[in-house]
Amino acid sequence: MSENIYCGFDLGGTKMLCVLMDHKKKVLHRERKKTKGADGGQAGIARVIDLIRETLVNAKIEPERVSSIGIGCPGPVDMEKGIVHLAVNLKWKNVPLAKHIEEAFGRPTAILNDVDAGVYGEYLCGAAKGAYSVAGIFPGTGIGGGFVYDGQILRGKSHTGMEIGHTKITSSEHTSGTKMGGTLESEASRLAIAAQCAKLAYRNEAPVLSKLAGTDLAEIRSKVLSASVKGGDEQVDLVVRRAARTIGYAAVNLIHMLTPEVIILGGGLVEALSQLYLEEVKKVVSENVLECYEDICKIKIAELGDDAGAIGAGLWAAGRYGHLSKSDPKLDESDNLANNARSQ
Repeated sequence: MSENIYCGFDLGGTKMLCVLMDHKKKVLHRERKKTKGADGGQAGIARVIDLIRETLVNAKIEPERVSSIGIGCPGPVDMEKGIVHLAVNLKWKNVPLAKHIEEAFGRPTAILNDVDAGVYGEYLCGAAKGAYSVAGIFPGTGIGGGFVYDGQILRGKSHTGMEIGHTKITSSEHTSGTKMGGTLESEASRLAIAAQCAKLAYRNEAPVLSKLAGTDLAEIRSKVLSASVKGGDEQVDLVVRRAARTIGYAAVNLIHMLTPEVIILGGGLVEALSQLYLEEVKKVVSENVLECYEDICKIKIAELGDDAGAIGAGLWAAGRYGHLSKSDPKLDESDNLANNARSQ
């Protein structure tokens, strides 16, 4: 009998990634394409289905070998019903994604928030492997958060939580798609950084950035910001460090509220400027946490890169539907969920 294959999918605002894994959690094949979120709901669902099919065809794996499918999606979701409540960049509202995928492939499908999926992937296979609890802060176009506690994703009854990007962190009136100003996302997301850096390019205060991207916000992406900083644009460096320090204050809040053993910093910005982010966040945390919390939490950079969300989503689904081996002490089929990291 053929070994189980687990399908994991990361649905982002700009790109989508599908991976296939074996029972040892090894990625066998991956495929990606642009999301094209502006095309709307039905077109987006069709692209997800098409990419899963393409991945199976290119990997030469029959659909019947796939035991389960897990999909990480932006925004709050209902993990029990498989509904994406709201994904602004995709123009989705209350989309029953699990139902569509199960109808297309005849396989049990789990839907979870994309950052929850990324944190879960790091918890099982990456920088937080062996930890009891782990929080994640992933700055990108927006800023997402996730939390895994003793093998479980922290969530409400019908909605996933940890919308850390929409927590108020300054007295600023800058907004990020909601009425409330001064949120973490409005101050420290890539879009917020790009807006400030576009002004620098316009004023000829960032020559490297100006040459690479000009003042076009869509072109001022993570790798461009990294090249600008490394190329000597001092004002861009200051803007990015200020945003990283703001992420640091969010980490302080998480430590005081939830006492995670590990905080993972991930996403495109962190991947492109990992040392800068690690330095600034650690510094803010060391200067601001209460003394009794100083040594309880480690700040780490995500290790799985772009694969984190897809790997986490695939393994969450495999654990939920009882397909993962009991030989892994963090994946207990009797619960159908990953459970008790302390047993390692």
